[in-house]
Amino acid sequence: MTILAVALATWSTSAAAGAVDDACVLNGIKLAGAVEVVDSFPDFKVQVVTSFPDLKVMMVDSFADECGEWKRVDAFPDFRIQFVESFSDLKIQYVNSFPGVP
Repeated sequence: MTILAVALATWSTSAAAGAVDDACVLNGIKLAGAVEVVDSFPDFKVQVVTSFPDLKVMMVDSFADECGEWKRVDAFPDFRIQFVESFSDLKIQYVNSFPGVP
């Protein structure tokens, strides 16, 4: 019985390892602010989806302070992303209003 409990606990923590928490943090990085798109060595691999995202993202021109508000920059980013088609760390959906964790 204890083996089953340990297996379930291990499975549940590994399944939630890539999830965005309520504070809008993934792997210790807040998902708001200046974002640089790179081809290699990203902080996160991101897949753009139209349904069931981990995070709803709104691109802004200034003051990207709230969860899911991203400003694209070429230098001095808060974090770096790489767009991928599969095996992503984070699934996002672009929105025009109400960004954040769904």
